[in-house]
Amino acid sequence: MPLTELTATGRVTLFPLEGLPVAYTTQSSDERGLGDIGLVTIVDEHSDGEELWQLARDLGGRNNGQDQARWILTQAGRARMVRSSANGDLEDVTWTAHVRRHLELDTLYANHEVLMTGRITWAGD
Repeated sequence: MPLTELTATGRVTLFPLEGLPVAYTTQSSDERGLGDIGLVTIVDEHSDGEELWQLARDLGGRNNGQDQARWILTQAGRARMVRSSANGDLEDVTWTAHVRRHLELDTLYANHEVLMTGRITWAGD
């Protein structure tokens, strides 16, 4: 599947997940700015984000895509709510995400209708 590239400016939450550097941000599907698209990515130029789905399967015990997506979003939401010295937020950073997977959730979950995964970069990383 070809990568889709998105560029935006906003808050990015950084957190480690089983040794992977992960970044979480949101996008909105319309002008209301609801953040209904969750973007969970790996901070590594050699990654395509598939490691997240493998962790959801192997650690989370999730076998179908919907359950795996909810597990990934749970990890991202947890990191955003519970900060430690190992993670934090970048405020108003301009980032570029290379989206490998786009999954529409069958029901709203953690205020998200869509999960996108892939890799992310920003100026100065």
